[in-house]
Amino acid sequence: MNQNLLRMKLIDEKLLNELTRQAKENARLRVNYNLHEHLEDKVQRLLNAMEPGTKLPIHRHRHAAETYFLIRGSILVKYYDDKGNLTEETELNVKEGKYGIHIPAGQFHTLEVLESGTIIFEVKEGPYQPIGENDILKSDT
Repeated sequence: MNQNLLRMKLIDEKLLNELTRQAKENARLRVNYNLHEHLEDKVQRLLNAMEPGTKLPIHRHRHAAETYFLIRGSILVKYYDDKGNLTEETELNVKEGKYGIHIPAGQFHTLEVLESGTIIFEVKEGPYQPIGENDILKSDT
């Protein structure tokens, strides 16, 4: 059996602090830490460390649902209709006991990072598919 398949990936404070450090130093103000082995895996599992000011376009995953579970920090998750109108927003905040959200396939969304050191655990159906041009809304929001 391939030893790489047996490698455990411990998620601890040391890892979270390192990911936060990397996100702060990254021009995009975020960094992913993949827990899945390959982009072709049927389930994509990753930690996403993000800092306030990171920009995520309003987008959708046409054929894949997505779930965020907040590990630390806070984010504002925003839903949009296909014309770019904000339809709903939900704040996730560990201190307030609001930990996660499930985003259905095809739902336009983005998020705003509200607190430095924010990290989410993200799960999405695989395999990995880059977001297509038709799946990004052009908006000033």
